[in-house]
Amino acid sequence: MSASAHVEQVNRPELSFVFPVFDEERNIGKVIQSARQIGEDLNRDFEVIVVDDGSRDSSPHIISKWTKTDTRIRGVRHAHNAGYGAALRSGLAAAKGDLVFFSDSDLQFDLSEIRHLLAHTRDFDIVAGYRFPRRDPWHRIAIARVWRRIVQSLFGLRVRDIDCAFKLFHRRVIEGVALASVGAFINTELLVRAKAAGFRIREVPVTHRRRQHGTQTGAHPRVLVRAVLELGSLYRELRQAARSKRTPSPSRANLG
Repeated sequence: MSASAHVEQVNRPELSFVFPVFDEERNIGKVIQSARQIGEDLNRDFEVIVVDDGSRDSSPHIISKWTKTDTRIRGVRHAHNAGYGAALRSGLAAAKGDLVFFSDSDLQFDLSEIRHLLAHTRDFDIVAGYRFPRRDPWHRIAIARVWRRIVQSLFGLRVRDIDCAFKLFHRRVIEGVALASVGAFINTELLVRAKAAGFRIREVPVTHRRRQHGTQTGAHPRVLVRAVLELGSLYRELRQAARSKRTPSPSRANLG
């Protein structure tokens, strides 16, 4: 191991919290405070990565204040709104932890329930929460059910709550899975690619609350269209990869 690699390993925290943010001025301060307190309660070396995806409100100012008061809190800033998936990818790229956790910044989850996920990290590569019970409006739940059936049919992914933004995974998952989504499809892509790569996935129930402040955008038609387009792109990519594995190369075919 080189000297620089050794230093990086020594300085690597045990746990990274990653939070994508877009116009969450009434929520993000409480989210950061909660993550910091939970990290301290867990008695682990940790960091908090907050990715502002071109917010138009005071979210960037709030994040900046926190980063100046605690070196364990780091901010990543997108000059323009690039999409949920793009923000999450930026956060994962910045995270240094051996374990990486991500969630939304809308206070719909109790971050202390990360303990339920940590209990399974010895035996699984990804531990994903599923909302039980789910507190979203009926139309979002209906869309989620249809989406789950489509993903199960196309990719064979048997997961109860594909888009639950409460996931914990080992660094080897980030290093072994190349994510490309820029929109809400990122949760699905992560699990589909992880399954294809042979990573082990465990689901555990987590508490879900209704959003109190801000606006949900996950069911916006533009978001849904982008997710469908990205789903189609991934499906074609994985089908092509499967065909390539089944088709013998010309040199091997001629050996017979």
